[in-house]
Amino acid sequence: MTGLEIGAMSLVAMVGLIYLGMHVAVALSAVSFVGVYLVSGNLHTSVSLLTFAAKDSISSYSFGVVPLFVLMGIFVSEANIGRDIFVVANAIFKRFNGGLGIATVAANTVFAAITGISIASAAIFTKIAVPEMIRYGHTPRFSVGVVAGSSVLGMLIPPSVLLIVYALVAEVSVAAMFTAGVLPGLILATLFCLLIIGLTRFFPKFTGVPRQDPGASDGQKLGFLVGLKLIAPAVFLIVVVLGGIYGGVFTPTEAGAAGAFIAMLVALVKGRLSPRKFWNILADSGKITASILFLIISASMYSRMLGVAGIPSQLSTLINSLDASFWVILSIYVLLMVFLGTILDSTSIILVLVPLFLPIFNGFDANLIWIGIITVLGTEIGLLTPPLGIACFVIMGSLNDPTITLRDIFIGATPFALAMFVALLIVILFPALTLIG
Repeated sequence: MTGLEIGAMSLVAMVGLIYLGMHVAVALSAVSFVGVYLVSGNLHTSVSLLTFAAKDSISSYSFGVVPLFVLMGIFVSEANIGRDIFVVANAIFKRFNGGLGIATVAANTVFAAITGISIASAAIFTKIAVPEMIRYGHTPRFSVGVVAGSSVLGMLIPPSVLLIVYALVAEVSVAAMFTAGVLPGLILATLFCLLIIGLTRFFPKFTGVPRQDPGASDGQKLGFLVGLKLIAPAVFLIVVVLGGIYGGVFTPTEAGAAGAFIAMLVALVKGRLSPRKFWNILADSGKITASILFLIISASMYSRMLGVAGIPSQLSTLINSLDASFWVILSIYVLLMVFLGTILDSTSIILVLVPLFLPIFNGFDANLIWIGIITVLGTEIGLLTPPLGIACFVIMGSLNDPTITLRDIFIGATPFALAMFVALLIVILFPALTLIG
């Protein structure tokens, strides 16, 4: 049995196990173990190799960046900073056509710059923005679609956990990935805003026709000084975390620690942090971090299995024999990401595909920072596509409205998934957008 045959069987087996309900990390580990055994024919070799993979995969100091940014994101959520950002954005944009949707995108853009976790954005803005948009006359489908679409900005705009994961897997600079994500993230946010304006103008049946004044809200009464007070913690966090990284004051790991500490202080000052909540935040951070790191460990095992089977070199040889151009390979890569997005979460897609295609991209001397942004954008689309669509499931779980179905959420998110395809094409056609600075 050749390495490519083992690789193909492992991919089919992994997809099958996931569809049967097995956790992604467990499926990866099990497939890796069996794959190494098939190649070596020795049970002891399988156990030893995968044990070393588990030990070495997260032993680096750089992996400390994961729990620290997760902790910062949870403190930010607990401090209600997302709600404050939405109130300010609402006051600025509500007067425009589709203004509430634009306000949601703007608030998510700022919120993404201090959390880096799309799931947190989806959960928070479902509770904040969806009821407000429906109250003003927007349809439920459009309201949840705006939240689903804009929540994915957290994966692209730094500091993003997904950018960190890619940087660790591809062994590139986290700071360089953060820099590369800024402009594409702003382009995607702009596309979302233009989409909202176009939908409200030309497809009023889909979006609903918002009423101008269904009742005074906090956003309408907001004064400049009050708005400045509300937005100040978010701006300060962005300056400290991203300014510290870009200015060379902090490493990404140190910036995560500084951001988590400041977010904790904000939550304390706002009276949102009791001893019980503090313990719950630490526990939640531990659970999320363990889940991410377990995925990284299992993906490292899978990568070792691919290496032992000689799959990367065989795949490169096969591609060279086909005389496929770089653009053909990149197209296959993107299509695979979109396909896997229907069954896997974004982190898992990166951990499975990147080690497989990295040698091929290196053979073409492709810029791995640019490839990283393409990767993140491609996997982000999976957050909005069925049957998995994690962002859509999070929104469904956060809603208190039984009249809004999962089907409504996926339909509402579809235009935003298409806008993400446009952003992906822009980044592919104009690599310089990711290489500024």
